[in-house]
Amino acid sequence: MTQRTPLYDLDLAALANFLQELGEPAFRARQVWQWLYQHYAASFAEMTSLPQGLRDKLAAVAVLDRARPVAEERSSDGQTTKVLFALPDGKLIETVRMDYDRRRTLCISSQAGCAMGCVFCATGQMGFLRHLTVGEIVAQVLYFARELATEGAHVTNIVVMGMGEPLHNYDQTLAAVDRLTDPAGFNLGARKITLSTVGLVPAIRRYADEQRQTPLAVSLHAATDAERDRLIPINRKWPLAELMAACRYYVERTGRRITFEWALIAGENDTPEQAQALGRLVRGLLCHVNLIPLNPTAGYGGDPSSRERVTAFQAELTRYGVSSTVRVRRGIDIQAGCGQLRSRVVAEGGTG
Repeated sequence: MTQRTPLYDLDLAALANFLQELGEPAFRARQVWQWLYQHYAASFAEMTSLPQGLRDKLAAVAVLDRARPVAEERSSDGQTTKVLFALPDGKLIETVRMDYDRRRTLCISSQAGCAMGCVFCATGQMGFLRHLTVGEIVAQVLYFARELATEGAHVTNIVVMGMGEPLHNYDQTLAAVDRLTDPAGFNLGARKITLSTVGLVPAIRRYADEQRQTPLAVSLHAATDAERDRLIPINRKWPLAELMAACRYYVERTGRRITFEWALIAGENDTPEQAQALGRLVRGLLCHVNLIPLNPTAGYGGDPSSRERVTAFQAELTRYGVSSTVRVRRGIDIQAGCGQLRSRVVAEGGTG
């Protein structure tokens, strides 16, 4: 049997070529594109403005979603939902929906597994499996877009902070961002999508040179090389001096504020000394620090910082003139941190 073409992997030009090979006129590409990214069609049968013959033809030679939901968990407060998707090769990825007052934020994955090996991260603990395709990244968003549409709501924000390192899968991730921000497609504002990296220096510089409007967040988590080497192995390749030079380059090239993520681990990186080192490291840079009490994982013995330690850490940053906020921890009761649901399902006998 001939393998069917996944339409979410095609950009508009490729979709037009695909339809032309099927003997269809050029204007059909725009129609199909709108059904995919504006109407969130879950099947070809739903594309009712297309001739029945074309819908049948597409059903025979193409496929829409290749990410199949296999498990779902909702937090007790009803504000966080995590879905585990199975890909065609059996790999598992996670996506999280977080509801705030007026925002509907998705945390999406860019890889199955991760090669970065951050010690406190469930995804880092599982190792790298493979990159996701453009279509597999986009499909996560469209799944929840359909769900939200039934509630009279829509996706307002996306953070590429789920499984994987987005800048390690640079071309596919940024192609997905382009797809999601296409004014003739999904049409989400570029500044509503944030990419998070642990510090791939060449990719940060490339990102800066491309002058993209999507914000950048750097998972810093330590302000000295000795501490960061323990938590984030990639720091041994690109230590803090190189990383911070790239961050300053990004701010200079784009004029945009950079965000630093800091998972506060009790007795590890929540000390006054680390807060002071961080203050010295980023003082004078156009930046903001997100302080996040650790989301515990089975593979790491660290605990989240106490409220008192968080307050003291933030006070030190204020002394250095560094703006910061403490992120609300969401979905703790369903282990909403990236990779945790997948790890549990695999441990219970699921696929990888």
